[in-house]
Amino acid sequence: MNFQILQSGDSALTVQFEKKISKEINACVVALEKAVTDRQISGVIELIPAFCSLTVLYDCTVISSSKLKKIITALGSSIKANDSSVSVIWDIPVCYSRKYALDMDNVINHTGLSEEEIIALHTSEPYLIYMLGFLPGFAYLGGMSEKLFTPRLSNPRTEIFQGAVGIGGEQTGIYPIASPGGWQLIGKTPVKVFDPGRESPILYKAGDYIKFYSISEQEYDSIEAEINAGTFQVKSRESEI
Repeated sequence: MNFQILQSGDSALTVQFEKKISKEINACVVALEKAVTDRQISGVIELIPAFCSLTVLYDCTVISSSKLKKIITALGSSIKANDSSVSVIWDIPVCYSRKYALDMDNVINHTGLSEEEIIALHTSEPYLIYMLGFLPGFAYLGGMSEKLFTPRLSNPRTEIFQGAVGIGGEQTGIYPIASPGGWQLIGKTPVKVFDPGRESPILYKAGDYIKFYSISEQEYDSIEAEINAGTFQVKSRESEI
């Protein structure tokens, strides 16, 4: 797939693929990230994948921009959009009770669907994590049914609770920490997708998938107690998607 490499300051390169949100293009971004990581290039500090680009931060005293461009160009030339790969799917429990689904009526009124239909659709398919941003652990998810598309709130909230699950336009996602936000809230997960006390603070990475499943308030309380006790493990599995 075609791409160009742009200089981003004196210590970063941005590999820019076609500028559109596409599962195939994002697969190239993730594949290139893996290829660069596996190459263990001396001087490369950090990789930042996005919807259709990969930013490579590097130490310019260790490796020159021109040398790094040559390496990335060679690695990128072998990346194909249709390469199949095994992805990790994270099973995330969500309680859709009205206690947490503060904007369920808005979604019902906009979509014309019942609460049961909204929950069934929202939990029906795995969502691709295109990128992480906005907040630590905030995953931009793709693949939501068009039937669920609902505009953001006209007046964003000044604070949304940690674990809130919402819909914002064509996307859905989880608020990893309490923060301002304008998405329509339809539930809450007890899972801490961002925990600075963990060895890996962010549960997942770009290129993984999230699959939501519905739980009751009682199940929510039980899982939350397990999480606080350090005994709950989020289930994940590998699958070729």
